Amino acid sequence: MPAELAEIVDDFNALTEAERLELLLEFSDALPELPERFADHPELLEQVVECQTPLFLTVEVEESEPRTVGLYFSAPPEAPTTRGFASVLAEGLNGRPAAEILAVPDDMPNQLGLTRAITPLRMRGMTAMLGRIKRKINEALAA
Repeated sequence: MPAELAEIVDDFNALTEAERLELLLEFSDALPELPERFADHPELLEQVVECQTPLFLTVEVEESEPRTVGLYFSAPPEAPTTRGFASVLAEGLNGRPAAEILAVPDDMPNQLGLTRAITPLRMRGMTAMLGRIKRKINEALAA
């Protein structure tokens, strides 16, 4: 797991369950805005349909080595859980090499210690976000 993401996981696990939810809400507020090139062209984003609320993302993989990845998300402010997890992924993975992101354990969302505080359906959406990112990276690497 990239050091940035591992540090976020450690931060969550150092807290009580209630505090973890507060931290997730803090991440929700910190989700970066979409760059104008995407904000003006929502068709360039892909919906993660497994999420309960509308979450859209796009993945850019650099052509040159080390094939770094840009992650961009769009989620409504009234979806703090979804926004929070998108923000965790953005902070922990954006700008990292593709190989590092592909090596992130698929169960990473469960490692945040939120499984009792968040419904299984929301956890499934979080796992789907990571899965979608990995799929898009694999597609870009194969192209």
